[in-house]
Parts: sequence; C-alpha cells; structure tokens
Amino acid sequence: MGAWLVKSEPSEYSFADLLRDGHVCWDGVTNAAALIHLRAMRKGDEVLFYHTGSEKRIVGLAAATSDPYPDPARGDPRLVVVDLRPVRALAHPVRLADIKARPAFADFPLVRMGRLSVVPVTPARRKALLAMSH
Repeated sequence: MGAWLVKSEPSEYSFADLLRDGHVCWDGVTNAAALIHLRAMRKGDEVLFYHTGSEKRIVGLAAATSDPYPDPARGDPRLVVVDLRPVRALAHPVRLADIKARPAFADFPLVRMGRLSVVPVTPARRKALLAMSH
C-alpha cells in the first residue's frame, strides 16, 4: 500500500468538505509531475490531505477508493482522477513550518517542490508525519 499527499486550497475544497461529502472525485490535476504521481496511486492507498494557502498544514487522512481513471469531464486520456473517501481528521494538524524544521524532510517533495499538488510519501515519512500529529 502506498501513501500520498494531496493539496487543496481549503476555500475551494477542504477536508471538512470531504468529511461532509463522504467521497470525492479528485480532479483538476494538470501538472505533468503531479499527474505521474496520481497515475501511480492505487485503490486502498493512504492519502494525507494538506491545506494550502494561509493554513499550510496536513489536516486529515483519506483513502483512495479507486485506481486512476481518465477524467470524465475533460475528454483527455492523459488527465486522470482518483476517488477518495475521508478516514479521519488529524488530532493535531502538522504545519509545514514544523516539517521544514526537521532535517529528515529536506528532500521531501512537499518541501522541495511546493507547487506540486500530489506527492509520494515514503513509509518512513508517513510514520514520522503521523507521529507529529499526536
């Protein structure tokens, strides 16, 4: 099972929205590098949900409920989506500033390539990020 981090501007779609809706088709990804990551996501993978903008923090956990499939709204087979469902909100959101303060995260894509909307999370980083949320 893989782990990923997806980013969203909370004023556009927040983790609270996902909790309310119960599921979402994660769409709108057009960056080539982010699409590579999205195409690698698999049903059952864990997803860390990150709020961008003024919040800049991981706020919740979700799960992929589908493998990637062509975005039905776009008509371009290169653009894919996945379906997500909420798992739980984090008791203590993990701030980007706290992640950046740890040397072990210096080469984490969230830190190095801050504009990517989908990034992989290694098992060791997943464990560390979840520990930071307690």
